[in-house]
Amino acid sequence: MTVLHLADEGEAADLAAFLSRLLHYDRGAAVRLQAAGTALAVFGRPPSFEVLAIRAVRLAKPYENGLDATLDVTVSAGELLESLDESAATARVPAAVTGPPWAGVLPPRGGWAPESGLPEPQALRGMIAAGVAEFRSRTQELAPEGRTRSELDRIGREIWSRTVGDTSLPVRAVHAAQSLGFLRPGGEPGLFSSGAWLRLRTPYGSIAVRRAGVGALGVSVR
Repeated sequence: MTVLHLADEGEAADLAAFLSRLLHYDRGAAVRLQAAGTALAVFGRPPSFEVLAIRAVRLAKPYENGLDATLDVTVSAGELLESLDESAATARVPAAVTGPPWAGVLPPRGGWAPESGLPEPQALRGMIAAGVAEFRSRTQELAPEGRTRSELDRIGREIWSRTVGDTSLPVRAVHAAQSLGFLRPGGEPGLFSSGAWLRLRTPYGSIAVRRAGVGALGVSVR
């Protein structure tokens, strides 16, 4: 059994919180783990937001039980959460699962360039609050017979597909960052691009999304 030794209890608690939030949106969520040395990246895709969420975790030491240098496996988020021992800052890597399609296409590891036009954090949070209020108002105005799942989804797509400030980042990416605990006080978010990908990066995690209207450039299949 592969054992991950996290840097400290705080890293373990943050990882547990991230996994719990993913499971809130998808009880059968899977995560892809990629690690080398003392750096672990945990990838997940909350279905409500149609984005890729990335949580970086610091490890105290690479591995136990025979792993040479790297780890790359897709596992059950629930089983990984159950294996976490926050007080010991350890986690056992569960058995691999058949990964969902998104797990085979990840953002590139390098080549990220800063993008301008991202509003201040307070404005980003205000944008999310306004979007939630608009969705609630518009759906409440619907007649009961018109409040179908397809109509609710249409309104949601219209609101959350709008772009942020002077960027091409969809508002849903910021909404995902806030919902997953990435958009917290104390850390300035930044926007970066690489090929077809945009990445909203904060000290607590990142949200990656494919740029609208861009083809397959920049896709990394690993």
